[in-house]
Amino acid sequence: MMKKYIYKILFLTSLLLVTNSCEVEEYSDLNNAEVDAFQDNLTRGDLQDLVGGILYSSRVRLGTYFDDTGVIGREYYRFSGSEPRFTGDLLGREGLMLDNNTFYITAPWGARYRTVKNANLILGFLEGQDLSAQFSEAELSGARGFLKTFIAYELLLNLNLTYENGIRLDVDDENNLGPFVSRTEALSGIRSLLEEGAGDLASGGDSFPFILSSGFSEFDSPDSFLEANKAISARVAAYQEDYPAVLSFLEDSFLSLDATELNNGIFYNFSLDQTDISNPLFFAVEGLTAGNARVMQPSFLTDAESGDERLDKVAELDAPITQDNLSGTYAVFRYKSNTDDIPIIRNEELILLYAEANIFQNPDEAVSALNIIRNAAGLDDYDGATSETALIDEMLMQRRYSLYAEGHRWIDMRRYDRLDELPTDRPEDDVFVQFPIPLTENQ
Repeated sequence: MMKKYIYKILFLTSLLLVTNSCEVEEYSDLNNAEVDAFQDNLTRGDLQDLVGGILYSSRVRLGTYFDDTGVIGREYYRFSGSEPRFTGDLLGREGLMLDNNTFYITAPWGARYRTVKNANLILGFLEGQDLSAQFSEAELSGARGFLKTFIAYELLLNLNLTYENGIRLDVDDENNLGPFVSRTEALSGIRSLLEEGAGDLASGGDSFPFILSSGFSEFDSPDSFLEANKAISARVAAYQEDYPAVLSFLEDSFLSLDATELNNGIFYNFSLDQTDISNPLFFAVEGLTAGNARVMQPSFLTDAESGDERLDKVAELDAPITQDNLSGTYAVFRYKSNTDDIPIIRNEELILLYAEANIFQNPDEAVSALNIIRNAAGLDDYDGATSETALIDEMLMQRRYSLYAEGHRWIDMRRYDRLDELPTDRPEDDVFVQFPIPLTENQ
C-alpha cells in the first residue's frame, strides 16, 4: 500500500518568487488539475516555480533532522518544555526506545521523501512531453542533473537516520513503491544517481533554465553545480569507505586547500518573510530557558585544545540551564541569527574528506590537510603519531569541532564503530545506532 504520509500529492508546498535576492516564498498547494496542466504544457515560468518548491520543501523539518543527529551524537541537549522525548527517547533513557511513530522520525523522513516525490514529478514533466519550443536540450539536461542531485541528497539524509534499516530507493511510481534496500545497496544507488546527475549537468550548457536562491550563488550554473554534485559524491564514497573514489570526486569538486575558502559551498538559506522559513537552529542566547534551548554537551568544551577558535560556536550562559537531570552552562551558537545559512556541503568538510581519504593513501598529505584546518582554527601543526589509528583520531577530532552542529558527529562515530566513545550523562542513558523505519510506511 502506498505510504500516504509521504506521497499524498499536495504537490509542492511552495513556489519561487523571483526577487532581487531570489528568496523562496510559500504559496498554496498546487492541485491535481494544475499538475495535469504541467504534464501537458510545462512553461519556463512553471519550471521556475516548481524548482522553487524543491528549494522550499528541502528545508522543511531540517531542525528536527539536526536535533536527531546532534542530540544522539552528544553535541548538545535539546531542552523543550513541551517535548520530553528530546531528553528521554533520543538519549536512550532506560526502558525507552526510539518510537517508530513519533515526530523525530516521521517528520524529517516524510519531508525528505516529499521533496524526492516532487522532484520525480518534475522529471516526469521534463521527459513526458516535447518541450523543444520552450527549452534547449542543454537546458533540459541541466535541469535533470540538478533534480537528480537533490533527490540523491534527500535520500542520503534519510539513510543517515535509519542506517542499516535502509530506505526505499525506487519511489518513482507512487502506486508501486520499491522495496526497502540495505544501507550498502542504498549508498550504491545514491552514488549512481549522483553520477547520472553529473552526466546530465556536464551536458547542461552555460545556464539553468531557472534561477536558484542565494544559497547557490557560487554554484548556479550546470558546470559550477556539477562541482557541488561531485562534493556530495565524495561524502557518499567516504561512507562507502571507497577512499580512492573520494579523492577522484574531490578532484572534480570545488575543493580548495586555501584556508580562506573554508565556508565556500552550497547552503540552505532563510529569511524572515512571512511566507518563508527562518533558520530553525537559531536561539538567541539572551533569556534562554529550559523551555526551548539547545545546550552544549559539556565535553565539547572540556575535550577541546586550548586556543581553538571554533569554540565560538557556543556561548556562555548567565546561569546554568537544567532539565531532566541534565545541565549545561553554554548554549549552541553555531548560527548567530535566524537568517544565517545552514550548509548543505562546504569546503571545510571537503578538506577533511581529503584528509580522511589520504590517511589510507598518503599519510603525509593527510597531515598537511589536517594542518590547514588546525591552523585556520588558531592551533599549531599536528605533532602526534602518524599511524592510521592516530590520524583517524585526529581527523575525527577536527571534524568534531569544524562541523559542530552540522549533522556529522553521530554519523562519523558510527561509521568508525566508536559510538561507545560518545559521552552519556546519566547512568541509564545509551547511544542509539539508528532510527526505526516509520510505522507509516506500512511495510
